Amino acid sequence: MTDARQGLSGLLDTEAIRKDFPILDRTVHDGKKIVYLDSAATSQKPRQVLDALNEYYERHNANVHRGVYTIAEEATALYEGARDKVAAFINAPSRNEVIFTKNASESLNLVANMLGWADEPYRVDSDTEIVTTEMEHHSNIVPWQLLSQRTGAKLKWFGITDDGRLDLSDIDEVITEKTKIVTFTLVSNIMGTINPVEQIIRRAQQVGALVCIDASQAAPHMVLDVQALQADFVAFTGHKMVGPTGIGVLWGRQELLEDLPPFLGGGEMIETVSMHSSTYAPAPYKFEAGTPPIAQAVGLGAAVDYLSAIGMENIHRHEQAITEYAVKRLLEVPDLRIIGPSTAVDRGAAISFTLGDIHPHDVGQVLDEQGIAVRVGHHCARPVCLRYGIPATTRASFYLYSTPAEVDALVDGLEHVRNFFG
Repeated sequence: MTDARQGLSGLLDTEAIRKDFPILDRTVHDGKKIVYLDSAATSQKPRQVLDALNEYYERHNANVHRGVYTIAEEATALYEGARDKVAAFINAPSRNEVIFTKNASESLNLVANMLGWADEPYRVDSDTEIVTTEMEHHSNIVPWQLLSQRTGAKLKWFGITDDGRLDLSDIDEVITEKTKIVTFTLVSNIMGTINPVEQIIRRAQQVGALVCIDASQAAPHMVLDVQALQADFVAFTGHKMVGPTGIGVLWGRQELLEDLPPFLGGGEMIETVSMHSSTYAPAPYKFEAGTPPIAQAVGLGAAVDYLSAIGMENIHRHEQAITEYAVKRLLEVPDLRIIGPSTAVDRGAAISFTLGDIHPHDVGQVLDEQGIAVRVGHHCARPVCLRYGIPATTRASFYLYSTPAEVDALVDGLEHVRNFFG
């Protein structure tokens, strides 16, 4: 395998990085060291994030924005400090454009509900259209189906080509003067496809439609600059970018957040309340009802610090090298079919595949017996499986701590699967 790895460039010092992730030293099934290849589902957490969570709970635990005592003010400073870190990480023009949610799904639901309740010119109703794509995670399909059912708006979508790209050949017919919102993933969670953002946004802007981007598979892996994207909303989640679960982000343009109505009501999001009516706090607090995910935000801030210290450009180069090597090695496996782009060009670090007529669940179980953790199933993207006429896929996904040796372990494991099933 040494010869096959020759020529790999841009790799990080994974030996040093892996020392920060305690779980990567775990063994399973009679001493087999874990090979974690499911970072697209959730990433592992470095000690720096775990320590930040413990530090918060042990020394600063209090509710935010309310108490005037010392630890309440410390908690508020940590929580709002995390907002500052996230704003800098995505190059937001203002910290007030960063809304904390519990995950990307909630962020996308927040946008859908805001538009359903909005006044003109943003309101989605029976005379308007919603555009998404066939490669979306369910979290960027179901909220828009619900909005369509509730308002009567027409839901439209772009299909997928045979090689896993968006079919934009009819872009002018799909995105029309009736389109209110175009929402799509920046990087596919099942196929790794990186979508042509500029072309889609340019057409949306021509007809005056808003653009919402699901960046859940982009924010952990590459530079995410919301100003350069020129979208109106960008959603992502903390647990895929070495942060804790229970924390997500919605970035939105300031003028939109000022005009659009809140989704949830309660404490913190109000300015004044009487029994007759209420007025709302300015963004972002208008959209953060109740006690927020304080510790999780602190952990996300620590995650941003960790990723920024390594450098997102460096992380992206590392993943490109690992993915290129993985594609090459996987294509050597007999009967293996990659679902989506079969080259490492313009793709993210998730690779889905089928292996002959062996069901992916069987593939995953046999790999697990060897300590190899992959994802099997629809990956919350069942329309993609329907498009390619397959019941499910096996998905291997990589991150900053992934190594060429782990790719080799996967390929060896797949050979064992083939032998096991004859």
